[in-house]
Amino acid sequence: MPENLVKYVLLTGADIGDRESNLANAAEMIDQKIGTVLKRSSIHETAPWGFESETRFLNQALLVESYLKPDDVLEQILAIEKKMGRIRNHAQWSSRSIDIDILVADGLVHQTETLTIPHKFLHERDFALVPLCELVPDWEHPVQKKTFGQLLEDLSNRIVKDIAI
Repeated sequence: MPENLVKYVLLTGADIGDRESNLANAAEMIDQKIGTVLKRSSIHETAPWGFESETRFLNQALLVESYLKPDDVLEQILAIEKKMGRIRNHAQWSSRSIDIDILVADGLVHQTETLTIPHKFLHERDFALVPLCELVPDWEHPVQKKTFGQLLEDLSNRIVKDIAI
């Protein structure tokens, strides 16, 4: 185990089955397998991102304190998703019973073949930034060098401009 505690923000999402129960069960397993869930955002209902679906997602961000290194957190996430019935197919984005992403890890930049922290699409996804900002709006994105609150505002301004055109 590493010597230092790291605070991660994980995003859970589900659009299949009992979505609320899936989020609650994922949070419980995260608390058991990854680290202490310190705080939870509100649950947000959102449209799918990157694909078409008749169902909407429920998303919730979790602030988690853990001794695990990022790659070990990912390993536990994949095990939790599998235990909860997540079936990974060849499509990059699709409906799922549970999805757990590492959004950010307290100022850490981590890049491997299988994991990028902060999440590479974070600044483009309101469904991730909104619940993240409920938990840590003043944390700074270590690559973008803006707070998450500023990134959400930037994204909102881009969306409004796109709609106005």
